[in-house]
Order: sequence, then structure tokens, then C-alpha cells
Amino acid sequence: MIGSNGVGKSNLLESVELLGSLRSHRSSQDSDLIHWDSNRALIKATCADQELLELELRRRGGRQAKRNGKALQRQLDLIGPLRCVGFSALDLPLVRGEPAMRRQWLDRVVLQLEPIYADLISRYGRLLRQRAQFWRRGGLSSGMDPQVLLDSFDSQMALVSTRIHRRRLRALARLEPMAAVWQERLSEGREHLQLRYLPGSELIGEEAEESWRLAIEQQLQQQRSEEERLGSCRVGPHRDEIEMQINGNAARRFGSSGQQRTLVLALKMAELQLVSELCGEPPLLLLDDVLAELDPTRQLALLEAVGETHQCLVSATHLEAFEGAWREQSQILNANSLRSHSETR
Repeated sequence: MIGSNGVGKSNLLESVELLGSLRSHRSSQDSDLIHWDSNRALIKATCADQELLELELRRRGGRQAKRNGKALQRQLDLIGPLRCVGFSALDLPLVRGEPAMRRQWLDRVVLQLEPIYADLISRYGRLLRQRAQFWRRGGLSSGMDPQVLLDSFDSQMALVSTRIHRRRLRALARLEPMAAVWQERLSEGREHLQLRYLPGSELIGEEAEESWRLAIEQQLQQQRSEEERLGSCRVGPHRDEIEMQINGNAARRFGSSGQQRTLVLALKMAELQLVSELCGEPPLLLLDDVLAELDPTRQLALLEAVGETHQCLVSATHLEAFEGAWREQSQILNANSLRSHSETR
């Protein structure tokens, strides 16, 4: 899709991402995704199997998801027919940004594979907020013994933490070899990538839910005095980190801009490959004006690789970056002519 800046290319790709994952990489507030003069936005898509997906965003009253005209009780039931992996300039800080960005990226991968994972993340977030509120009130609660309440927090958080840790660890273990292959391919063999999961809990022994749960519960108990002093929980998935190394060096500190861009792209391509393998159908790849961030060699390597097996939506301001058979086989749309039909902003 070709068009000048500001005509809505990113809006269209963002709409596809919302239908496919229920999330926008740009904003967590639905109000930011609705046109200033409107109270609602409606996104519709017909998939290859003729399934009709609809997502209505409203300033008041939350979202409404529909599948084949039928209102869904859970938005999660919209995920499946239109899986997608997006890459935009907003993803570039993934390597050099805060750990929360890397956790959110990994969570999006797990969510593609297990939509129910959203419930785990939501439940953990509520427990963490309730626990912090407990300490802000000086350990006082409405009629409940503080010790009993803390024990209840520890028990619930240990179980949910274990299940989040296990899913993140498994997803990263599967992603790492795929991402390493893509890093080498896009760098013509010059760069070797390593990913390492650094959990915010001490995971003792081999992976086993019961042993990990008991270990985390004990760690939560042991850090209570420090937690009371600092007002924040020091154990759990909210403190996870994903370490990224290129040729044995920390990519966040020592990677060049080009290496970091390639790393982000390698992660996205690994995500694309993993979802394809586990779900049995290749997701849609969304590339939002990112080719300018890559040198010509890496651009061509990416486009040729994508063109082999995946459907891809690419936005750009001009065609000069596209070369060879990939360009000849592509359908080119003028974003200016689509602008008047967009209902997403």
C-alpha cells in the first residue's frame, strides 16, 4: 500500500491488527482509536473461509465483538480466523527499551497460541494491584486479619505466577532457534542471536507446576518485610526480563542501530513462523513503513523470504525500496483512494 504520510496507511494495518489480536501496538485506550468527531468505530473483515469478523469500539460501554453477525460474550472468541503479526517503527525500541516492552511482546506471542492466556495476565494484574493497595493502607483491611489476607495473596499469586512463567519460558524456548536463524539470514551470517529468559521469581528445579508454586509462595513470604518498606512486590512475572545477545554481547547496550532493527525483525519473523507451525495456518504479516529502517540487502532478504509462504500487507511512501519478482507479484493499492472508506479513525 503506497501513499504519502498522514493518509491513513497505518490506520488500516492497525485495524487488521485489532481484529486479529484485539490489541493495538500504538495505544491501550480505545478512545485513541476513534475519530475525534465520532463516538464509535467499526472494523469489519471477511476472512478466506468467509467468516465475517466485526469489532466495534465505543467511547462509552466498552467493545462489542461479532462473528458471522452473532454477538460474542467474550472478545477472545474473535481470535483465530485472522491471526496476524505486526511490525512498525514503534516496535524498534523493543531491544533498547524497558523490560516491560519485552514482556508485552512475549505475552502477545503466547496470546496468539493460547487466547485464554489473557485471563491469566488479567488475574495477575488484579492481584498485584490489590496487594499494592494493601500496603498503601498500612496493612489494614476491612475486617480481615492482615496475615490471613497476605497468605491468601501469596497462594493465589504463586499459582498464577507459575502458570505465566511456564508459558513464557516455553514460548521463548521455541522462538529462540527460529529468531537465531532469521538474524543470521538477514545479516548474511554475520550475527548470532541468543535469547535468555530471566524470570522475576527463582524457579527451582525442573519445570513442574507444584514445585514452582511452592517455591514462589515461599519467596513471596520471605520478601514481605522488604515489600512493606518499598511498597512493591519484589517477586513475580512483573519483574521478568528477556536478555538478548548478538555475538555474545548485550544487544541493548552494544548492538548497533542496524543490528537492533534486524533483531526486532528476526523476533517478529520467528513469531510468524511459530504461530504458523502450531496453528497450522500462516498468519498475516503487517509491515508498517519499516523497510526504510533496513539497508537494501536486508530489505531484499526480508521481502524474498516473506514472499515465499506468507501473505503480507506492507505500507510505504514510495516503491523504490521494492525490487525483483516480489514487486511484480504484489498487488499495489493507493492509500489516498482508500481514505474515504476507512471507519477506523
